[in-house]
Amino acid sequence: MRTREILSAGLLLLVLLLGSCGTPAAPKTQTIVIGFTASDTGKYSAESKEQVQGLQLWAAEVNAQGGFQVGSTMVQVELESYDDQSDAEQVTALYTKLATEDKVDFLISPYSSGLTAAAVVVAEQNGKLIIAVGAASDSIFGKGYQHAFQIYTPASRYLYGAVDMLKAHDPEATRIAILHENASFATEVATAAQEYSQRQGLEVVMFEQYEAGTTEFGSWIDMLTTVGPDALLGGGHFADGTALAQTLSEQGVPVKLISLLVAPAVPDFAEIGSAALYVTGPSQWEPQVQYGREGATTLGISFYGPAASEFTEAYTAEYGYAPGYHAAGGYAAGLTLQYAIATAGSTELNQVERALEEMDALTVFGRIKFDSGTRHGLQIGHEMVYLQWQQDNGGQFVKEVIWPQSAASAPLLYPRLVP
Repeated sequence: MRTREILSAGLLLLVLLLGSCGTPAAPKTQTIVIGFTASDTGKYSAESKEQVQGLQLWAAEVNAQGGFQVGSTMVQVELESYDDQSDAEQVTALYTKLATEDKVDFLISPYSSGLTAAAVVVAEQNGKLIIAVGAASDSIFGKGYQHAFQIYTPASRYLYGAVDMLKAHDPEATRIAILHENASFATEVATAAQEYSQRQGLEVVMFEQYEAGTTEFGSWIDMLTTVGPDALLGGGHFADGTALAQTLSEQGVPVKLISLLVAPAVPDFAEIGSAALYVTGPSQWEPQVQYGREGATTLGISFYGPAASEFTEAYTAEYGYAPGYHAAGGYAAGLTLQYAIATAGSTELNQVERALEEMDALTVFGRIKFDSGTRHGLQIGHEMVYLQWQQDNGGQFVKEVIWPQSAASAPLLYPRLVP
C-alpha cells in the first residue's frame, strides 16, 4: 500500500493570513519528496512503526514552521512510502519504483540492516542519496557506495564506549575479560571490542564464547575468578545476559565494571532484582540523554535542531508515550538531511552529499559525522549511550544514562558494588 503525505497546511494558512493583511508576499517555497518503505506488516513492524513516527514528527514540525530556510527559499517536506512487508525483495522493487517512477528527491532506508542493504543497492544504481537508519551493520559500507550515509553507531563499535568509560573513570584499570554468545552479531561486537581494548593499551585476559541458549555459567565464573579482570564485557541477548548478570551477583564476583549487550537496555532486566544493580549496557539512544547546546560546546562542535528533551516531550505529546531509539533515529534521519540541505544552500545532489561528508554536529540523536574515505558514509561520530541500573531515592530500580558525559543523566556508580 502506498502512503503519501503532504504536510504543508501551516504554510498555506500563513500565505492566506499575510495576503489578507496586505503584508509582503511570502518567501519562495520548494517541496522536496522523500521516499521510503515501512514494514507496516511483517517481523519488523514494531520497530519500523517507531522509526516512521519519528520521521513523521520531524516532517510535521518542519512544515508547521513553513519549512526550513535554504537561501531565500523555504523548503517543505512531502513523505511518500510503501509497505515492504519486512521483505528484502519487496524493498528492492519498491525503492526502484520510488527512484524511477515516483522520482523522489531523497530516500530514507527501511528498518533493519538486511532491508537497508537492499535499499542502498537500488539507491546507488539510481544515483539517489539515501539516509541509512535502523541499520547498524558495518558490511553495508566499504563497498564503494557514494550515496549512502549511516545514522546508527556501527555494530563493530558497540562496546567501544565501555572501554573508554573504564579508562576515564579508572586509569589504573588494565585487565579486560570478554565473554560473549556464539552468534554473528555478538561475535562481531566482541571481536571488535577485543581489538579496540588492545589498541587502548589494555590487556584482554580472557576471551571466551558460549553457545546460544546458555543459562549456566559456572565454568566461566571460575575462570573469571582466576584471571581477576577489572571489567567484564560481552553478553549476547536478553536471556543469556540476564542469567550471566544473576550468576555474577550470586557468586559475588568482584568485577568493577560489567557491560553487557541487549539485556540491560530491556526494562524487564530489573526483574532479577539486586543482581541488575550497577550493570551497564549500550543503547543507540535513550529518552534520558541530555544532548543540547552545552554538550556541543564541550565537544567544540555546533548543535543542530531541538534538544533531546524537547524531542522527547514533543514525541510523547504526539503519540502518548516516550520515544525509544528507533523513533529518535527516524527523527534524526530527517534532521540530518535537513542539516545537509540547509548547509549546502541547495537541494542539488552533489552539494547535499558534500555537506554530509563535511558534517560534524551534535543533534538530538548525538554526534553525527561520516567517513568520507574508504568506508564512505559509515557513521564515525555517533556514540552508543551507556545505561546503568541504579536505585532512586525511593528504592526503585531505574535506568540512568551514564556515558558519554555529554549525554549523561547521572554519574557512573563505580566501582560496581557486589549486591
